[in-house]
Amino acid sequence: MYIPKYYKVNDVEEIREFVQLNSFGTLVTNRKGRPIATHLPLQLIKEDEEYYITGHMAYGNPQWRTFDTSEEVLVMFQGPHAYISSSWYEQENVPTWNYQAVHVYGPATILDEEALKQDLTKLLEKYEKHRENPVLWDKLSTSLLEKEIKGIVGFKIKIGEIQAAYKMSQNRNESDYRNIVEQLQHEKNPDSSQMAELMKKRL
Repeated sequence: MYIPKYYKVNDVEEIREFVQLNSFGTLVTNRKGRPIATHLPLQLIKEDEEYYITGHMAYGNPQWRTFDTSEEVLVMFQGPHAYISSSWYEQENVPTWNYQAVHVYGPATILDEEALKQDLTKLLEKYEKHRENPVLWDKLSTSLLEKEIKGIVGFKIKIGEIQAAYKMSQNRNESDYRNIVEQLQHEKNPDSSQMAELMKKRL
């Protein structure tokens, strides 16, 4: 990913937090010379001193079969993004787009059934435990779980390289920056509002 120096993020903890908060990612591999992608709920986990991305996909999805022939896979995570009008600048310029994106590279392997069950248990806990009637692994019937798990393939990606870009008008002067935040707050667009909040935190 091309990242100008203004927008490059190197803080590992900040990147990990971003991935946890924006964990619906895009997994990219190659199949017969053609890029293929799947959009998936993913998890960032730590085992010993190593970090991994874990997830699962339908057994019928041919992408998992590309893991054996792919030295590395790519996972992309995206945060809020927003159009930035150059009418918000003090001086004439062209419009642009603000965004947050993280790319993760590493080799992928298939999870055995027990590891897959553990990963699914963690996934349910993350998204269900705060709900009034949480759907957790140990609350589901054995027959249903056995049936459903046969239809999916779990995987684990050992994180090798991380590239992170937060393009959030860091190259603008303070006056422009503050005006961009103010204008985004009036856009009546959820992504624009989220971008404004993120930019306010970075002031």
